[in-house]
Amino acid sequence: MPPEPRAFQVGPVTVVTWPADSALAVGLARMAAEPAQWPGLGRRAPGALRLIVVADAARMRALTRGGAPAWGAALALPDARTILIRADGGDPPATLRHELAHLVLHAAIRTDVPRWFDEGYAAFAAGELGRLDQLSLNLTVARGAVPGFNQLDQALRGNENTAQAAYAFASSAVLELARRNPTGTLTPLLDLLARGIDFETAVHRTTGLTLDRFEEEWQRTTRRRYGLVAWVAAGGAWGLIALLALGAARFRRRSDRARRAALDVGWPAPPPAEPPEVTDELDPPQNPM
Repeated sequence: MPPEPRAFQVGPVTVVTWPADSALAVGLARMAAEPAQWPGLGRRAPGALRLIVVADAARMRALTRGGAPAWGAALALPDARTILIRADGGDPPATLRHELAHLVLHAAIRTDVPRWFDEGYAAFAAGELGRLDQLSLNLTVARGAVPGFNQLDQALRGNENTAQAAYAFASSAVLELARRNPTGTLTPLLDLLARGIDFETAVHRTTGLTLDRFEEEWQRTTRRRYGLVAWVAAGGAWGLIALLALGAARFRRRSDRARRAALDVGWPAPPPAEPPEVTDELDPPQNPM
């Protein structure tokens, strides 16, 4: 009979997990219970929440009834104050920080925010700056293709490759919101959202731009920052050269096989080679003198 999950309390965190993952779950719960610094929100604790630690994607899929993407390492449900996290999901503490950011953000503000801002803030708060490196090596961005915010919201629900690029775009958009404010932070924007000011109005008041205009400026900045020159400087050209060389080698091998096969058609097979004559006597060695 498979083991049953058990629940226990770590400070304000209710933990639900299976015996094999209990040690990991306790460590994550202690991390979740501690106050931390959050961009634009200051130091605060996430508060009471439920943390469910599962072994793998199959168990997460079963618990969420297919509601979580197969590639996802975790899932946050801010309204239910619940986080599900996979024990095999790469770096569970870093993943937990991302999911806690969702709960902290939603507890602090009193208005709805777009998905791209929600995910971009969580990535920024979790210190996932490596996502911006992905944009530096993204050939699509180098060619000037930057999605709009509506496309970004849809891409965040896409497959793994599409969503990972979308997370990087969302992070850069949130950083741009901070950069556009005279303070260089998200604090004024989040203060307005905490007062219940709607997102579009809050963006206008803190950046001087309407949301549509900010979208255009962010796209322009992203194309400039991660355009072709930056892509080449980041090493993207070497990757493209390697791919082209690999493709050329495969094409040449296929061509050579076809050419060799054509040359063999209609030609008789060569006769077997005669075995060398073997004698019982050895030639005497020659005197080199």
